[in-house]
Amino acid sequence: MSVQGRREPALEPMDLDLSTGECVLVAAEPGHGHTALALVATGRLRPFAGTVELVEGHRATRSSRALRAVTAVVDVPGVNEPEEALTVADVVAEGLALARRRSLPPDVSRWLADQDLADERRRRVDQLPGVLRTSLLAELAAADRDVRFVVLTVPDRHGGDPWGWWSVAETLAATGYGVLVQCTRSSARDLGVDLPPARGRTMHDPPLEVLRTRPELPAAPVEVPPDPPSDDDADAETAAATEADVEAGTEEDTQADAEAETEETTR
Repeated sequence: MSVQGRREPALEPMDLDLSTGECVLVAAEPGHGHTALALVATGRLRPFAGTVELVEGHRATRSSRALRAVTAVVDVPGVNEPEEALTVADVVAEGLALARRRSLPPDVSRWLADQDLADERRRRVDQLPGVLRTSLLAELAAADRDVRFVVLTVPDRHGGDPWGWWSVAETLAATGYGVLVQCTRSSARDLGVDLPPARGRTMHDPPLEVLRTRPELPAAPVEVPPDPPSDDDADAETAAATEADVEAGTEEDTQADAEAETEETTR
């Protein structure tokens, strides 16, 4: 697929596939194909050449409408990045509405509480740390029950450790989403990808797939039942109970003797 701009290609020809449960990282220099790829891959822009297909079982469709219904783009520059002056609560209300979910103030408060973001509700979205911003917007995109594929567009432009937003992407993939992450070549190198710096013609290369994972959520800890008491333990408990009974009986006898002596003295 490729996209032709007014004066030059907006996206050079490239091939890419993405399945649910996968996390795919593509890298390119800033401004070269990131936005075009995000929009073409999700059916929001028709490719100039090539095709984009949604495959379900043995059935494939090229319907842009069907593709848009199951995909979400996150924080695409100049397309759907939130306005800087909006508060976190405003962004959540808008995101829930776009996901066809209730977005009244109580619903927003409940969603923020579920995400442990209640303390951030009055903060401007442009004040959030980069990883927290990406996590917030990605979770809002996934709030749409029809969405199965999510595209995170250049989250590294907001700063922060690349491992932070990559962890956000892998967590989504581990829960069953197909996640496409677009970043710069330098961020890909920070994630351990052996990728040389762009020079000359490679400065204008289309996004290149550099990493593909199929993460799994950590297994839940298994509760081990306590071992049944052994015969020795049972004997010890019986002996202790017997000893306690004997001591109690001794104390009662001593008290009875003392009362008898007192009665005789009184007489």
